[in-house]
Amino acid sequence: MELNFEGRTALVTGASQGIGRTTARMLALAGATVVGVARRVALVEQLASEVDGCGQGRIIPLAGDFYDPEAPEHVAAEARRLLGHVDILMNAAGQSRPVPFEAGKEQWEEGMVLNFFRIRELTHAIVPGMRDQSWGRIITFTGTSEPRMLNAAFTAKAAVHVWSKGLSREVAPYGITVNCLQPGRIKSEQIKKRYPTEESEREYSRAEIPIGRFGEPEEIAAVAIFLASPLASYVTGTVIPVDGGSSRFAF
Repeated sequence: MELNFEGRTALVTGASQGIGRTTARMLALAGATVVGVARRVALVEQLASEVDGCGQGRIIPLAGDFYDPEAPEHVAAEARRLLGHVDILMNAAGQSRPVPFEAGKEQWEEGMVLNFFRIRELTHAIVPGMRDQSWGRIITFTGTSEPRMLNAAFTAKAAVHVWSKGLSREVAPYGITVNCLQPGRIKSEQIKKRYPTEESEREYSRAEIPIGRFGEPEEIAAVAIFLASPLASYVTGTVIPVDGGSSRFAF
């Protein structure tokens, strides 16, 4: 089954590396016109060159730093200017923020700002346009619900899950779906820093991942692409792990 996104538009944050980069590429290759946002915009420009001529769609690089409080409104406005309207929003920007028990207010706020507040602000800036056209797809890449340590990002992502569920009910009458994807150990720059050697990767996989290996970005991006398609019109308000079976909860 092939998914054709010709004529669709998408805004993808965190498009410089890992899941965001792969999702932007796959959307473009499937025919979408994609605005790819990242601080390291040169990496998105490189991706745009790689995609150019390979499919029906294309990637338009856009610089954006979501630590800037003005970034959500600026990015939303620029996306509308470049695309005319936004059909699909992929929230893939974010960073892990482990914190010690003694961490101060600033460390917790830093993790919450990037991993929850800016996601909410950008999404709320995009939703009115989707509502006007009676169609939209919002997919946010989040994090584990089984934290092993204090991590401001995990706490923020849990907030994203609750907010997304509430938002899904609010916007469902307008043909807009809202879903979250929980990445397991998906290969990326951040994961490489935590597991720098093949042995450390194998050791964790043997102990924690039933499938026995780390995932590729394409394996979670493919789920996101499906959720962004018309075929997923009855899927909303969900949190879906893509983790090789490593999560232990049943629901």
